[in-house]
Amino acid sequence: MGTLGTVLVGLAILVGLVGIVVPVLPGSLLIWAAIGVWAFATGSATGWVVFGVCTVLYALTLVVQYLIPGKRLKEAGVPGRAMLAGGVLGVVGFFVIPFVGLFVGFVLGVYAWELNRLRIHSAAWTATKHAMKAAGLSILIELTGGLLSTTVWVVGVVAT
Repeated sequence: MGTLGTVLVGLAILVGLVGIVVPVLPGSLLIWAAIGVWAFATGSATGWVVFGVCTVLYALTLVVQYLIPGKRLKEAGVPGRAMLAGGVLGVVGFFVIPFVGLFVGFVLGVYAWELNRLRIHSAAWTATKHAMKAAGLSILIELTGGLLSTTVWVVGVVAT
């Protein structure tokens, strides 16, 4: 793969990293796919080893991203349906208020669900704060996985 191709893959990875934090753009999947394209284009053993390592990192990130925040939510007593309500209102909010609507809708959805379920403002707000922390932790876990994959790819580029 030439320099231009490597730069384009690097740009796709950068868009993926930004997409982890800004949900308008694709995230970890784009990073993984860009590294796969790079491995295929280089056709070298190093490229395929890098892609294999990044595939393992991507899979581990998905598992950890699901397990740790979910466990914390369960310990805090926040039901999955509250997160589902937050996700649905987040999607609606994304279209109603560009960029920030996803976050606003998520918070409102979780809060509304929990207020309806618990009937106490302070308890609903506490559950909403736990949900926001879990969402933030999920983003941090995904960003860490994306940065690790990026680092592996940079090492692979230097090695080839």
